[in-house]
Amino acid sequence: MDRARWRSTLNYRVLPTLQVGVEFNPGVEEVGPLVTWFLLRERHAIPGMFVGTSSDRIGTDEGDQSYYLTAAKGLPWWPVSVYGSVNYSEADEGINFPFGATFDLSHGFSVRPMYDGERTHLMMNYGTGRWFVSLLSVWMESPGVSVGFGL
Repeated sequence: MDRARWRSTLNYRVLPTLQVGVEFNPGVEEVGPLVTWFLLRERHAIPGMFVGTSSDRIGTDEGDQSYYLTAAKGLPWWPVSVYGSVNYSEADEGINFPFGATFDLSHGFSVRPMYDGERTHLMMNYGTGRWFVSLLSVWMESPGVSVGFGL
């Protein structure tokens, strides 16, 4: 699992609706593209929608990409947002259907159970507007940490 052990990403918002970046996996000296194009902003009754590409899910081989269409929506009556994707996985050479939900707790904390199209993960998150840290349970068995920031 060297490919997933250490991962760095850098993204740049080229347009208000287009983000491009690069992902580096030093365990296998892999570099790959990241692209997210926001098609629809979330509104009262309409989910946000975006398409993109990134490396395939945790546990797949070096060089495998995924290509996805994702819809996400905050639920106004509860502090929860949900998402679902249609994802083409080069590792699977086929379509899978990742989904998950974020439960906002309070004071910047949230919990996100997720299914990546094959396996389940759990994240406990804390963040502000500029940075975040997540504790992960990868495949519900291996611990992990993710740290990020924005300018």
